[in-house]
Amino acid sequence: MTTEGSDNALKGRGAVSICGSAAGRDKPRRRCARTTAHAPFVVRRSLLGVAQTVAVVLLIFALTEALPGDAAVALAGDQPDPARIAAIREAMDLDRPAHERLTDWATGLLHGDFGTSLTSGRPVTRYIADGFGPTLTLAALTLALLVPLGFGLGVLAARHEGGLVDRLVSSVTLAVYAVPEFALGVLLVTVLALKPAWLPPTAVGHGTDLLAHPAVLVLPVLVLLSRPVCSLSRLVRAGMVDALASPYVAHARRCGVPGARVRYAHALPNALAPAVQQLARTVDWLLCGVIVVEALFVIPGLGTVLLNAVAERDVPVVQGLAVVFGVLTVLLNLGADLVAHRLTPRAGVAA
Repeated sequence: MTTEGSDNALKGRGAVSICGSAAGRDKPRRRCARTTAHAPFVVRRSLLGVAQTVAVVLLIFALTEALPGDAAVALAGDQPDPARIAAIREAMDLDRPAHERLTDWATGLLHGDFGTSLTSGRPVTRYIADGFGPTLTLAALTLALLVPLGFGLGVLAARHEGGLVDRLVSSVTLAVYAVPEFALGVLLVTVLALKPAWLPPTAVGHGTDLLAHPAVLVLPVLVLLSRPVCSLSRLVRAGMVDALASPYVAHARRCGVPGARVRYAHALPNALAPAVQQLARTVDWLLCGVIVVEALFVIPGLGTVLLNAVAERDVPVVQGLAVVFGVLTVLLNLGADLVAHRLTPRAGVAA
């Protein structure tokens, strides 16, 4: 059976060399060409990431400068003394031009110096180090569960497209996605932590080593998982349905390729590119959602540190944490775009 003509006519990479066509012998040459075409996109996207990081730093400084009121007066207390206000303004360098303060702050950031807290005198990096552990624990556990659950539910629904399982998964994910995180957290605390007392409602008294008290992590991780699992599974399902209906999958089936290999070796890789980008956006959402979750469950992470700093008008701490969140967002989106571009069929042509 001659399939070279049909292989060349098929779009997508799933049909390549499925029936032993001559296209399989050209795979090393195609891989080399695709790598070469991928390089300019990596350079352009990396330069864009640098520009985005600079924009984040400038925006954070501008927003903190535009805050209403006088930070020195707010920090001076209920009955501010003019001498104390003057001392605070000098400590905050508020008597210097804004462009000079921006230059000094940006230079310090390049050297890992995020400034000093106005309320405690501690380096901002100490606040970041203290809160990073609990936040990283929450985010890592959420992602570790999100990937298998999101992809698994999406593939399961796509396998049973239009059937009972598909309708059940779609209905449940849509309903859960519609519930705000804070409302879901309050509901879970009421149902599982207050009346039955099966789980601790907060992390008060458990310190920063959350892994030593796994029961404390159950409710926060459930809240953080709720919306991302729903959005990721629905996106994977849509991508799998489109991939399974594509010509190269039909060709693979005509060649007698087993169903499992068709789904996981040919259809799933083509559905991964948008899912990877959605996963990066999910991590962005986690950076915001963790603030709500940490406040609700009294977890001493970066979100709690940020809320306390805002309440105390501790501008250097707010700026430092905002830079950390902003740079993480830029890096995650950069990595997701590079991976998605690599996974996308014929990405080299688009580059």
